[in-house]
Amino acid sequence: MVRGAYTLARVAVTVRVAAGWLWWLGVVAAVPGTAVTFSPTGRRIGVTAGAALFVVAAAVSFLVRRGRHAERAKGASRAAKSVFLQDRKVTARAWVRRRRWWLLVVFVLAVASNAVLPCAAGMLLGGVGAGLWLRSRGVARIERSRDALLWVRPDGNPALYQLTGIAAGDAAPGGGRRRR
Repeated sequence: MVRGAYTLARVAVTVRVAAGWLWWLGVVAAVPGTAVTFSPTGRRIGVTAGAALFVVAAAVSFLVRRGRHAERAKGASRAAKSVFLQDRKVTARAWVRRRRWWLLVVFVLAVASNAVLPCAAGMLLGGVGAGLWLRSRGVARIERSRDALLWVRPDGNPALYQLTGIAAGDAAPGGGRRRR
């Protein structure tokens, strides 16, 4: 255990933020593909391929390493009283700030791919976002079953989860806004 004060971020919030950003970037990247009038494959094939990619990407991003959160939750320790719990907005802002260039590159590639296969790459991004949103619902289920929230050090080892009570922080189980 680390001595002194340190910061913890919610696991579910980081998964949910990734889901939201990838979903909306995918939607925005797919919309110009509907306006493409000529491409080597055609609009109908692009949209059909995009729908298949959406389903496959959602399933893969939900199922791959799905049990990782449950395994890490079993080995989680109680958070010390000296920790600082990050707000949802701070965690989201930090996640986006660390990955903004990757998000920009993926978005530009998805928009550019509309010239070859309309809508497909945008729908692929949206599928990954949908799968991650489903994964955040799985984390919420784990948190409710343990009656504790899962936290991780943003600057430390992401495999070391820590627990707090269900009322800690400003996010509900699953990373959404807490209803008042």
